[in-house]
Amino acid sequence: MDLLLLLLVAALCNLQSSSKPMRRKERVHHDTLINNEHDDEKNFNLNYEAFLGQEEAKTFNQLTPEESKQRLGKIAEKIDEDHDGFVTLDEMTRWIKNALKRWIYNDMERQWQAIDHNSDAYVSWEEYKNVTFGYTLDEADPNISFNYRQMMTRDERRFKMADYDGDMRANKEEFTAFLHPEEFNYMKDIILLEAMEDIDKNGDGFIDIDEYIGDMYSQTGEANEPEWVKTEREQFRQFRDQNKDGRMDKDETRDWILPAGYDHAEVEAQHLLYESDTDQDGRLTKQEIVDKYDFFVGSQATDFGEALVRHDEF
Repeated sequence: MDLLLLLLVAALCNLQSSSKPMRRKERVHHDTLINNEHDDEKNFNLNYEAFLGQEEAKTFNQLTPEESKQRLGKIAEKIDEDHDGFVTLDEMTRWIKNALKRWIYNDMERQWQAIDHNSDAYVSWEEYKNVTFGYTLDEADPNISFNYRQMMTRDERRFKMADYDGDMRANKEEFTAFLHPEEFNYMKDIILLEAMEDIDKNGDGFIDIDEYIGDMYSQTGEANEPEWVKTEREQFRQFRDQNKDGRMDKDETRDWILPAGYDHAEVEAQHLLYESDTDQDGRLTKQEIVDKYDFFVGSQATDFGEALVRHDEF
């Protein structure tokens, strides 16, 4: 969460090739869409490919604008719960939350089917390890083998945290917590720990400004940093580094990646209304939504785009 998708990652990419990613890599699967500062021009393709998978994204690419608008119009009618002709902030927020839950459940079910080979209603650590890492641990290249062993160790630690009763096998709720820790309060510590490990490159237990920027931006021969990077540096100095010692400790990092009271669905809904509310009345008509169809199909409001490619719903 991450979402949302971007790194349970090389490990899960391995799983996705047989069955199967915060700006901050694998912390959550849906994070690129939810927690990034919005830049729709840069993130549009990334968003729907990350959430749909490449094959479904290809299907979306084949839709005509007219077909996309038609389907989006029907989605707008569903979001409008009281059928008064307007989509409110609350209605949009609820729709996004339900869309996210559906995506998480479907993602869990897809992976469950690939891993629970003995159909005993549990995914054991051994089953997950064998399916996900199996042959890669015997990789001839020692560097590759070492990297996969590191990922396996990290996944095992997360699996143990998600395994609420400690029997090293996960029921569906525990397996969902393993795959999507951002959705479970008891998994927050593992999200923080993994974030610190990813970003704290020198291993001193803190995140300095260079590590913070380096997690988002890699300078590749550019003479000057983009403006958004300069803004992030200022954000670090003014807000992230609360005690002004030039680095973020664990508590400050927790406030950054797990801010108290932050409702990502409401923030996304607010963003959609802000960008689409042509008459500025604080709500959206079906026409206002359809007029922004190229914007909405890259958002969580369209069930991560899936509703636009599922023919059986229309």
